[in-house]
Amino acid sequence: MAQYRTSVKIGNWNEELRLEEVDLTVTTDGRLHFGDVVMLVNMGGEERDCSALSINADVNSFNKIPTPSIISPCGVVAGRGIQACPRTAFIITSVDGSPEGSTLHFDQSFALKTTSGFARGLYLTSDLQSFQKCAKKSRLQEVNLEDGSSFLSWWKIVHFDPQERLEYEGQPVPANMSVLIIHCKTNQALAVLGGHVIWNTYGKEYEMTAHTFLDSHKAEQDNNRWTLCNSDPAGEGLVLLTHPQLGAPNKVLTQADPGI
Repeated sequence: MAQYRTSVKIGNWNEELRLEEVDLTVTTDGRLHFGDVVMLVNMGGEERDCSALSINADVNSFNKIPTPSIISPCGVVAGRGIQACPRTAFIITSVDGSPEGSTLHFDQSFALKTTSGFARGLYLTSDLQSFQKCAKKSRLQEVNLEDGSSFLSWWKIVHFDPQERLEYEGQPVPANMSVLIIHCKTNQALAVLGGHVIWNTYGKEYEMTAHTFLDSHKAEQDNNRWTLCNSDPAGEGLVLLTHPQLGAPNKVLTQADPGI
């Protein structure tokens, strides 16, 4: 099982949050399991670079006492630094009593939780859009991190191809495969918005929302497609870095921070 280390000093909290080492899970059967530590990566598109679901923390987003930690609720963004760290690591967490280590299946409810320590084990959460509660730039359905698991933090994975979705229902979810992540309460798909840029401590990043974007064929667009990726069994880093064709053809990833 993966291990993670999140010792953070107040003076350089932002560098620790980005650079502190996190060991993603190494799958031995090619599937996703409850308890796996993964990164959620979108392979990019016409308006945006490849990016990973990331904690959006700044100096006003964390407690100093008794130990440095993120304040709940905390926002999320799609960051362009594709590296395993406390900002980008999420734990696949059971909400239906499935034991840790058991296989995650298509259409099975689950939660996504940050690692412990500085990231505090917060849950990826969303709710119906309202005038008071929505994404700041797009005004679409907000996604953030909150304490405690509830129905608002339940998600499910479906196949990205609508024509094959029914066939895959109830089957094990492969690791490092492009999928859709659907919010159970609102039935909206997790999405990255390349047209809504957020500038923060880490440079140029993208707004996150829960909203399903359909093309003319009623299929979800690429900003709804995510890869839950883990480490290469050979110890060579992320599987998507060594086998980029698994996530999307003709896309090349680099592990270094792309900068601004």
